[in-house]
Amino acid sequence: MSDGWRTDRIGSALKGENPAVLRRLEAGFAVIGDVQFLPGYSVLLADDVTVQRLSDLPRARRLAFLSDMDQLGEAVERACRRLDPAFRRVNLEILGNTDGFLHAHVWPRFEWEPAELVGRPVWLYPREKWSDERFALGPRHDVLREAIGEELNQLQSARRPL
Repeated sequence: MSDGWRTDRIGSALKGENPAVLRRLEAGFAVIGDVQFLPGYSVLLADDVTVQRLSDLPRARRLAFLSDMDQLGEAVERACRRLDPAFRRVNLEILGNTDGFLHAHVWPRFEWEPAELVGRPVWLYPREKWSDERFALGPRHDVLREAIGEELNQLQSARRPL
């Protein structure tokens, strides 16, 4: 599959052509991040390419998106806690300064991070971390992908009405 999905992440997810998609959620798509210098980094993409900000959504869809963000955050937390004893917490962010579509970042944080960065926003990591091939999403992240996907399955099952 070509990298064309990167130029239309939501459209390619809607067509089933975005290989980063972990699961379809109620108001969006849980995807694993392109960079994994913090293993487990994931993103929630809104399922409507025209939506630029949270306030563009009607209240019910807005709440569904926030619920999906919560669910993805919990799945990343559970998976990372299971796979790395140095897991600390998850940071959730809706920024939208670079990409003009609604999305939320889910950043796992770890005790092994450099002392000068561990308590700071992820965006302060050096630029080379973002482009270093060692951290590019690839087959070596399959175990992590599966773990987050399994946690999403469990959370979705638990939240279904009886």
